[in-house]
Amino acid sequence: MKEFLEPALNLNKFVFLIKSTKMDLQTRKISFVQEFLRLTNEEIVISLERMLKKRKSEIYEEELKPMSIDKLNAEIDQALDDSRNDNVIKATDLKSKFKK
Repeated sequence: MKEFLEPALNLNKFVFLIKSTKMDLQTRKISFVQEFLRLTNEEIVISLERMLKKRKSEIYEEELKPMSIDKLNAEIDQALDDSRNDNVIKATDLKSKFKK
């Protein structure tokens, strides 16, 4: 009789695992952070930091799209208009503003 119940028990475990892995993104992030906070091995933390930085960079580069000539020309025209209308900020003023 046990041999007939074993596949059903394994199936229940499998269904539970599937359901538990289908967490929404927010729950997964919270779970990940909790696990991360329990880490005591600095090498693992460094590895995760590197992986995160690398993957974010890869995704950013994948999403980059070249600017169209029309868009580029429009931005140049806007910059020239801003310059003619004295709607500019000196780089030194901008630097000092952000140093505060």
